[in-house]
Amino acid sequence: MTKKWEVYESNEELVTTIAKNNNISELIAKILINRGITSQKEIEIFLNPNRHNFHNPFLMPDMQLAVDRIIKAIQEKTKTIIYGDYDVDGITSITVLKRFLSECGLEVDYYIPNRLDEGYGLNKVAIKEIYEQGYQLIITVDCGISAIEEIKYANSLGMDVIVTDHHETLEELPTAIAVVDAKRKDSKYPFNMLAGVGVVFKLIQAISIKMGLKEEKYLKYLDIVCVGTISDIVPLVDENRVIAKLGLKLVEVTKNVGLKAMIKASGYKTIDSNMISFGIAPRINACGRMGYEEEAIKLFLTENITKANDITMLLNKYNKERQDIEKAIYEEAIQKIEKENNKNCIVLAGENWHHGVIGIVASKITDMYYKPSILLGIEENMAKGSRKKYTRIWLTWCFVQI
Repeated sequence: MTKKWEVYESNEELVTTIAKNNNISELIAKILINRGITSQKEIEIFLNPNRHNFHNPFLMPDMQLAVDRIIKAIQEKTKTIIYGDYDVDGITSITVLKRFLSECGLEVDYYIPNRLDEGYGLNKVAIKEIYEQGYQLIITVDCGISAIEEIKYANSLGMDVIVTDHHETLEELPTAIAVVDAKRKDSKYPFNMLAGVGVVFKLIQAISIKMGLKEEKYLKYLDIVCVGTISDIVPLVDENRVIAKLGLKLVEVTKNVGLKAMIKASGYKTIDSNMISFGIAPRINACGRMGYEEEAIKLFLTENITKANDITMLLNKYNKERQDIEKAIYEEAIQKIEKENNKNCIVLAGENWHHGVIGIVASKITDMYYKPSILLGIEENMAKGSRKKYTRIWLTWCFVQI
């Protein structure tokens, strides 16, 4: 399969008008047009975003319900837990919501499923454990929209659940107190490409508005929100553009001890999206991939610089371990491809291929051969794997009994 290049036809008159009206080059004007950014308002927000460009958070589905329940929890000191994902988006989501609620007077705990043992999202074993510890309210971040049966189970135990997510919805929504997701079919929110941490940011913005707090109470978390947003590779347009632009300025002067230690250890001299994408994100993601997700969240929550430096060294170690395993799997996979006849789709399996890492290898193989790929790691008569379509879209895990 060969690459197919698509070349946009330029409306030269529109290019000239946009370039002249905004004092930018025609090349930048063409890029804006190709991204569908053509109205003067859209162009101004893209070029010079500011805090006034955030949409009304209460336009998001069930936001009012979520805010009311959380404020009630603050007032009644309800035992609450945040249930998040193990990647950068999930880790930053937990960090932002936990720190914000703590400032509001509600000390909350968190639960992150272990990628290797539990997989992604809510599971009934974890919910039962949470229930037995006396929690009455679960707030999901960066997950939950597809956890239909799991949330029904939580309800049956008498627990309330608030879902905040950014993934595509199923035909059926979870039976939660509130389901905050701009991708809901009934959503009237003007932007539906926020990362999970972006949805959390809208939640704390809404709580701040309802409680009459100053803007600074939620805007100060834009450094962490920015890290999660850029790391999740969402389109940097509209609100994501505002988050990235304002957030990067705060990253430069961040007061988060863990983030500061991570920036120093990354070796990057310039603080920009590249530093986050290649210096911060791989180290945080390596924790989840290798089964050490607790270390990543501890890094962002600690106030002790010595502890932050120690955790950062661990993260570097995990990332190096991930790189070595990835390289070994990749080299073995390439050898298999050269021996086998993979026509339209590449399907490979290997003994003890680390299933926290094979997704990255599948992505590299797809990018190299321009074909969809499925990689399976065989462990104890079970093959666990990941597949990658040639559209740069990750798909779900598959489990195959052998």
